Amino acid sequence: MSTPEQPDRFAGQAPPPPVGPPQHGAPPMGVSAAGDHGFGPASSDGTPGASPAGPSSPAPPPAEESLADGEWHRLHPLTPLFKGGLVLIIVAGILANSFRERIIYWAVELFAPETHIDDFSGGDPVDWVLSNNLILIALASVLGVLIVLIAAFWLVWRFQQFRIDDEHVEVRKGIIFRSQRRAPLDRVQGVNLTRPFPARLVGMAKLEVVGAGTDANVPLEYLTTTKAEGVRADILRLASGARAARLERAGGGSPAAAAAPGVRAQLVGSMNQGVNGLIEGVDLADVAAESVVKIPTGRLVGSQLLTALLWLLFFGVLFGIMLAFTVPAILADGDPDSWLAVLGISLGVGIPMLLATIAITWSQISKSLRYSIAPTPDGVRITYGLFTTVTETIPPGRIFAVEVTQSVLWRPFGWWTVKINRMSGKSLAQQQSSTAQQFNIVLPVGDAADVQRVLGLILPDLPAQDAPLVWEHGIQGPQTQADPYRRMVRRAWWRRPLSWKRHGFAVTDFALLMRRGVMVRKLAVFPLVRLQGISSQQGPIDRLQRVGYLKAHSVTGPVLGDVVGIDSAEVNASLEEIAHRAAVAVQRDHGHRWAEDADAVAAVLADTSAADPAAVDPSATSERSHEA
Repeated sequence: MSTPEQPDRFAGQAPPPPVGPPQHGAPPMGVSAAGDHGFGPASSDGTPGASPAGPSSPAPPPAEESLADGEWHRLHPLTPLFKGGLVLIIVAGILANSFRERIIYWAVELFAPETHIDDFSGGDPVDWVLSNNLILIALASVLGVLIVLIAAFWLVWRFQQFRIDDEHVEVRKGIIFRSQRRAPLDRVQGVNLTRPFPARLVGMAKLEVVGAGTDANVPLEYLTTTKAEGVRADILRLASGARAARLERAGGGSPAAAAAPGVRAQLVGSMNQGVNGLIEGVDLADVAAESVVKIPTGRLVGSQLLTALLWLLFFGVLFGIMLAFTVPAILADGDPDSWLAVLGISLGVGIPMLLATIAITWSQISKSLRYSIAPTPDGVRITYGLFTTVTETIPPGRIFAVEVTQSVLWRPFGWWTVKINRMSGKSLAQQQSSTAQQFNIVLPVGDAADVQRVLGLILPDLPAQDAPLVWEHGIQGPQTQADPYRRMVRRAWWRRPLSWKRHGFAVTDFALLMRRGVMVRKLAVFPLVRLQGISSQQGPIDRLQRVGYLKAHSVTGPVLGDVVGIDSAEVNASLEEIAHRAAVAVQRDHGHRWAEDADAVAAVLADTSAADPAAVDPSATSERSHEA
């Protein structure tokens, strides 16, 4: 079966390349030694494109719009309502309806003891209140309950605050039991912006700063959508180090805090934004339309229906095994009505399995609707969801592993999926949920062009000379010509009888690549600068065959890295090689402050160009950047 032809270059859509700083003699982030990225697009004049998620230094927002001033700010006034207030009101209404007679007895005895409560026989309480002229008391009671609720919500809102300075994001809340959470900006792994459907109707969103540890996330629930997007940009800009470099050159200082709008203005403005967001979409203001990767609905539904066939096959095997044991035992009695028992068991087991397949398929479809991925000045932005929209922004250098996968059912259509390993900041229990696992999928289903563009976004540092190892020899490999991958030896073929010719790995200065599978093709890429460890293992049978097991260690996620049946001498040599190359890669890494040096270089070049107009020549700029 034919496979898509290899392109000349991975065609990711990206803005013009920013000028990046040198890194200890290495080329700038997103540019190879040859001056070509290999995954990015070429500009109109033939020059290679730059990494879309590279160290660009966007201009800061106007000072009057920034909340990153080191001062404490409050969340949206409706925050208590959407953080449990609605549930509390619903539960209170159910309880009031269940115990309405007792409530009426108690209210009448307290406020109108002269009324004959015995006349109330449990009918409609509204008619009884009107007939006994108790409408004022009823309205006063309802008003009192509302005042108590509003006062309680107001008190909760007053004690929920957040602040953002140059080093941390902090949130404090609580009245009796107070808590305070702080996330260092240089350890931010991403910023997720979620719009639950009820909150989205009134233009509200919740922000979650993803930390680097277990249960380390810092949530900001809720803000207006516009304010949440601004806070997200501030956090990512501060984490990049760009603002710190600007303030240092300017002699310090921070922007002045803006006057907070009134509560009424916040409510009216957020509701207008909510309605507009439902119609026009969200999070596309700073994204070029041609750079967005989107999934056609038909392809998404078709891919999940094909996957559902595997679930039907799995449940069908279980169903057949069950019938193989139960039907003979039932029919052995010779009862003429035995077929009714067989029918009942079949329906009782088959229908739940069918419903489970439908539920799994619909869950995957609904989570991926309205999917898009695009480069932004702050990193790679991924958006998905139909009613509840989730937007996550992944800064450069926060992806620990990437895997491109193709099921045998998708192969005739040329469809692939791309997953990543990243720090989620969630607890171990939360990481097992389907919602948390969705954050590890950056491309639910896409063709070859989509995969190339997505890889150009999430692997912006991949050198041009490594691109054939990813696509030609990796995803589509092995080819008929000499295979650059170190493969499983022939004497160990029985460990992977179908895929032993494909099973192997390759090492470059940038990454460790592992290629596996025939029925399900997989290519895992582990950037060496984010590699958590490398290990080898050899059992007694391995020693007899002189082979070993190589494993790449990464953070928790769907991407696993292990190859078996590799020659022992190759394994030992690869351990030393990978360790050395990883150490070199870490020494020149600036991922924790990815825009700090780039911003400084841009400022220096701007000053130089102002003094010497000839300094703006692109070739001269490139030479100075590599010589610095």
